[in-house]
Amino acid sequence: MTPALFILDARAFDRIYGAEGHAEVARRTALLADPLTRDAAKARPELLRAAEVIFSGWGAPVMDAAFLAGAPRLRAVFYGAGSIRYFATEALWARDIAVTSAQAVNAIPVSEYTLATILFSLKRGWQHALLARRGPEGFKRLPMPGGFRSRVGLVSLGAIGRLVAERLRPFDVEIIAHDPFVTAAQAAQLGVRLASLPEVFAESDVVSLHSPWLKETEGMITGDLVDVLKPGATLINTARGALVREDELAAVLARRPDLTAVLDVTWPEPPAAGSPLYTLPNVVLTPHIAGSMDRECRRLGQAMIDEFDRWQRGEPLKWRIVREQAAFMA
Repeated sequence: MTPALFILDARAFDRIYGAEGHAEVARRTALLADPLTRDAAKARPELLRAAEVIFSGWGAPVMDAAFLAGAPRLRAVFYGAGSIRYFATEALWARDIAVTSAQAVNAIPVSEYTLATILFSLKRGWQHALLARRGPEGFKRLPMPGGFRSRVGLVSLGAIGRLVAERLRPFDVEIIAHDPFVTAAQAAQLGVRLASLPEVFAESDVVSLHSPWLKETEGMITGDLVDVLKPGATLINTARGALVREDELAAVLARRPDLTAVLDVTWPEPPAAGSPLYTLPNVVLTPHIAGSMDRECRRLGQAMIDEFDRWQRGEPLKWRIVREQAAFMA
């Protein structure tokens, strides 16, 4: 059987794999030890030397040249979480070690949160709920786009953006999107019309952000873009707070009470004490809950166990990430 290790934070192991996932992996591999944190693995070099497979998640060790020198037999990494950017290095790609991630699986709860938020936003539900708290004088109906022939704008069509587009298909809405890496033919297959970033903001009733946080995307959502949103429009961010120039966003929202921002992510996170995002009446904050939470995390671990089964059978990996992909992923 294949010698294997779990290396990740203790809390991450409980959330992603737990006793059930541990038992499943133990049935399939020759587990060399109980789950280890990265510091514990560093203190047990004999285990790393023997391992051919690592199951991981949040708290994975940085797999640089020094780490890999101590893992001469390593052939595959099954990462039961999202971004691999913090641990995947050029040395890892150079060794041609198979790296697979649950990032696409983590897109499922994010797309569910986003779908629910989009549909509620088309009814301007957030503003209706907030106004109603003022008492009878706030208990009134506002003009709203509604769910018939409205337009939803998606910024980026990565794994999450594509899944959101698919989930929107049964509804009577038009979907437009901005993504410079997607062709018109690919967009057509998704039922999406491509547009420039300013067009997405100017034409949409709801705009939802799904771009990765890269140097090129940092601060890409400016106050000027937000200011061209249609009256009563909503901006949703489940991607990364650093995409948005939040000081400019706050200034526009203060001037335009007709707009709503639903922010599941901010930068910093949570917002600094005294941030206007806490007090603006047209901002809805949630504490980064769109991704996998609680029981949903076990889906990530199961996806990696299924991926190991494919790897062991010599089948193509469903969620494998290669060097070229990694450069453009969150």
